[in-house]
Amino acid sequence: QVQLVESGGGLVQAGGSLRLSCAASGLNVSNYYMGWFRQAPGTEREFRAAINWNGGSRYYGESVKGRFTISRDNGKNTVYLQMNSLKPEDTAVYSCAAENRSPYLPPHRRDSEYDYWGQGTQVTVSS
Repeated sequence: QVQLVESGGGLVQAGGSLRLSCAASGLNVSNYYMGWFRQAPGTEREFRAAINWNGGSRYYGESVKGRFTISRDNGKNTVYLQMNSLKPEDTAVYSCAAENRSPYLPPHRRDSEYDYWGQGTQVTVSS
């Protein structure tokens, strides 16, 4: 049974930082693109970042470039999202996801293309 479990969310002031973790079990993350999405109330799930199997290629949503960094530790079967310079508009539930896709292609940015999902972790940024 595949499980993705996020942790590291919380309440932070604007300008602060958080580091999210996504621990995977039941699958080998080195065979998957791993992505992070966010969903605020009343909005659709939005792509934030993705990373290929060895961390050599990383992709970001426009509004987080230069502020967020995605990384992975295949030995720990874990993916991370370091979020710096947080803004109130970053407030959302953040979920990690796994996509079984050729590493020679870029990852999808549509949530419907991902195969497995975690339950999400709440990130709240106060002004």
